[in-house]
Amino acid sequence: MSRWFNTAGPCQADTNYMLSPTSRLPDLKRLIEQRSYFVIHAPRQTGKTTAMLALAKELTSSGSYTAIMVSAEVGAPYSHDPGAAELAILDSWRARAKFHLPADLQPPTWDEVPPGRRIQAALQGWAQASPKPLVLFIDEIDSLHDEALISMLRQLRDGYSDRPTNFPLSVGLIGLRDVRDYKVASGGSERLNTSSPFNIKVSSIILRDFNASEVEELYQQHTDDTGQIFTPIAIETAFNLTQGQPWLVNALAKEVVEKMVKDTSVAITHEHILKAKEILIARQDTHLDSLAERLREPRIRAIIEPMLAGLELGNVPSDDIQFVLDLGLCKMDPQGGLTIANPIYREVLPRVLTVTPMASLPKIAPTWLTQEGELNIDALLEAFLKFWRQHGEPLLGSAVYHEIAPHLVLMAFLHRVVNGGGTLEREYAIGSDRMDLCLKYGSVTLGIELKVWRNKKGDPQQEGLEQLDSYLARLGLDSGWLFIFDRRTKAPSLEERLSTQITTTKNKRSVTVIRA
Repeated sequence: MSRWFNTAGPCQADTNYMLSPTSRLPDLKRLIEQRSYFVIHAPRQTGKTTAMLALAKELTSSGSYTAIMVSAEVGAPYSHDPGAAELAILDSWRARAKFHLPADLQPPTWDEVPPGRRIQAALQGWAQASPKPLVLFIDEIDSLHDEALISMLRQLRDGYSDRPTNFPLSVGLIGLRDVRDYKVASGGSERLNTSSPFNIKVSSIILRDFNASEVEELYQQHTDDTGQIFTPIAIETAFNLTQGQPWLVNALAKEVVEKMVKDTSVAITHEHILKAKEILIARQDTHLDSLAERLREPRIRAIIEPMLAGLELGNVPSDDIQFVLDLGLCKMDPQGGLTIANPIYREVLPRVLTVTPMASLPKIAPTWLTQEGELNIDALLEAFLKFWRQHGEPLLGSAVYHEIAPHLVLMAFLHRVVNGGGTLEREYAIGSDRMDLCLKYGSVTLGIELKVWRNKKGDPQQEGLEQLDSYLARLGLDSGWLFIFDRRTKAPSLEERLSTQITTTKNKRSVTVIRA
């Protein structure tokens, strides 16, 4: 049977290329032997469910445990009715046990007990009836909210001291977040902000992404099955773009081998991976779409907006920083500072934020193209100045992130320019006080730097020239554009300040300074 790269749901060994499901969770068996209760959290589609299904099967097959992966998701509609949530959850658990456990390990009939005690009573009865110690992995735990969630956690805590003969030997809660970030509506907060309802946990474990050798191992499985080779530079590019995020690693390969290069005698190259990246970003598959949707959450916006603007984070709670790390949206750079988790996410985030400005753009004739279809830089600049003079300031209000509204409107304009014929890449970082853009269209590459002149700050032109000089050097270019958006409260009118000037950097690169 053919195997495929998987981008939807848990992997199945007979149909999917997959790594050892538990290799990224090496200490779980020790935790279980120690009768520990623990939390495993990681972003969606990183392999949590696959790993825990495999571990449960392995533990049960060993003959030492009754181990099963169950889910709390069916209780989600009943967040304010714990009793109804309990009934739905226990019915789901019984059905799952019927399919995944031998008859002698399945739970007995649940005892009739009052609402708010049913989970605890059911697990007591199951642990007592099981000939082997009961190990329970509860997936999608953070799909529960409010009273249903608190009830579940407290029942687990209350039964904890009776393990292993009268309660599960070990319980793992599996979800997107650590316990303190579970959603509850109490005390004016949308989060639990504490681990106290589940303070019996020994540890919280984050399922890590693939490392470079694991990406190579996964892609090698396709080569072994089909003979189609991923060149070393293609594998390296895939890892660099994804930083090992499992869904992205699989999605890139799936796009290439199933749609772009179906002939298995043709090797997969660096260029194929880059093209697949552009397709994924443009298509906004569910994984990327759900990631982008979070940008509207205030606590995430408080981090991503200054990051895109190149500003300092300011007084952001440490819990919020941990939250974006747990979601896999950001990571801590080894050289210091918070950064976007991988280059694909770094492209997706600002592109998503330009959707509304792009939808608001007027019809623009492509006057920047020559008769041969090449990009004319001078004509592009003229078209932008005309566009900004007529539509720039009204469009600023369409941007979701006001701090970088000019950046988003400019990027929306440039996306219209490159649509179907080029690419627009971005670089930004906390504290850099700038955003860099690289526009590529045919044989033309244009390096652009964006600076903002803010209240109580000096003219950023000199700093911008120095930063752009360095950026152009990395791109191997002798010229570029420097945008200075004047966002001071008492800035001159647009007609007065909209201007261009050609100057030279200290390394003799020509720069067109555009004040807008």
